[in-house]
Amino acid sequence: MTFRRSLTATAGALVVLLSLTACLPDFGKPSPSAADTLGPASDDPVPFEESRVYGQQVQWERCGALDCATILVPLDWSKPNGDTIEIAVNRHAAGNQGDRIGSLLINPGGPGGSGLDLTEYFVSSAGDRLLDSYDVIGFDPRGVGSSTPVKCGDGAELDAFYIADTVIETEADVEAARQAVADFAQRCLDISGPVVENVDTISAARDMDVIRAVVGDSELHYLGYSYGTQLGATYAQLYPHNVGRIVLDGAVDFLLPPEELSEGQAEGFEDALTEFLQWCVPQEMCLLGDDVEVARAKVAELIITARDQGFDTASDAEVNGNLMIYGVVVTLYDEASWPYLQLALNEIITLNQATIVYELANFYFDRNSVTGEYNGNSTEAFTAIGCLDDGGGESTTLADVREFEASSIELSPTFGWWFASGLGCDGWPWTAREEITTLDAAATANTMLVVGTTNDPATPYKWSVSLAERLGAGLLTYQGDGHTAYGRSNQCVIDAVDAYLVDGVLPDSGLRC
Repeated sequence: MTFRRSLTATAGALVVLLSLTACLPDFGKPSPSAADTLGPASDDPVPFEESRVYGQQVQWERCGALDCATILVPLDWSKPNGDTIEIAVNRHAAGNQGDRIGSLLINPGGPGGSGLDLTEYFVSSAGDRLLDSYDVIGFDPRGVGSSTPVKCGDGAELDAFYIADTVIETEADVEAARQAVADFAQRCLDISGPVVENVDTISAARDMDVIRAVVGDSELHYLGYSYGTQLGATYAQLYPHNVGRIVLDGAVDFLLPPEELSEGQAEGFEDALTEFLQWCVPQEMCLLGDDVEVARAKVAELIITARDQGFDTASDAEVNGNLMIYGVVVTLYDEASWPYLQLALNEIITLNQATIVYELANFYFDRNSVTGEYNGNSTEAFTAIGCLDDGGGESTTLADVREFEASSIELSPTFGWWFASGLGCDGWPWTAREEITTLDAAATANTMLVVGTTNDPATPYKWSVSLAERLGAGLLTYQGDGHTAYGRSNQCVIDAVDAYLVDGVLPDSGLRC
């Protein structure tokens, strides 16, 4: 059985992502010279590493402060010489080309996050030694953004699937929710074509090996945040002999059962809410009550009121339960965003209006609050990638929903009911052609570094501990709040990660920053 598996997990939070550029270059089509190097498509079976895409030449062009290019990869990796799709990449050149180690591929997570968006922010926050030593390469994974994308409908269609509240009280409701997933998947296929059946994480990891090869690196050096840790660990399992220095920040232990992952997030966001309430309650401007548990009950009451009655906004929009949840949790990704949540809750308490929550929820979805259209396809890609990885299925019953709801509420009295309010990928018609059930091969690769934040809501710290154990990796701990650590925490983390990436020196066992 599957449920609402997770909230989108990407590097940084509200304050961080607001600083990212919204204007991306037009990557267009591959240059004729790049395409001509591939030769004709063929379904003849060959080993993955003998795919014709490994022979292409990258044509870099200047795009603002960065370089950009388009790389071709197989649409379907079971046909390595078959039809191709596009992967958009950008690059910030190493500051010291004479001592350049190679390229550092980066990924912000999601799934569905744009690596192109991440690059400019990353080079403004990373350590100087790292930026001197590596060309930093961002990329939009298959199905995402400026790469060959997954699209599933206009704003109204996406709202009906993602924003409308789901109520499951009968077996008929279970079947209706399952059918809604199947219908949405069909709409994705109608608009996007076969790419929607080929955006799984293993295929994206194989694309990463093509990027490694065509930019001229013998090993992959990589820093992945959040879901990007799953992508990096998957790469290491597929290509252990090509692993260079890999950092996995805010780890997803994706070998855990989906229900356990969902419960972990429910508990993580409840803990993050507690941290926010401990910060808020002593302040005169906090209107939630005079102790943490009173304040928690007030937040829960407001969320349930949004679900059952709705809140008006300054526009014609209404905030329902889903929007209320998203508007709250997006501020829990980074403690610098807590003042936004305080203002949003104060507005509801004093004016019975949820305009700020509405704007916060739209930020989460990258949705235009005026037109109702989505600015990118990260939400659609999140579903398509996650459901291919999860494998869909049609086994959930009403009894399963009730059992999962009870366990989630026990872990998270505020958010637990919501994590059980949908069927996740139950009804998704496709599954990935390959599956990873162990990381034994990855554990034989060069030693990797996992970074975990003790109060991370989206990827709980215990996942970093368990993934590090599976990989035999070093573990660096940031003692703090928020999602991920490198570039948003402190100098101790930057120094330790840079020492590993630049000098190949792992931090002392058990280092806590």
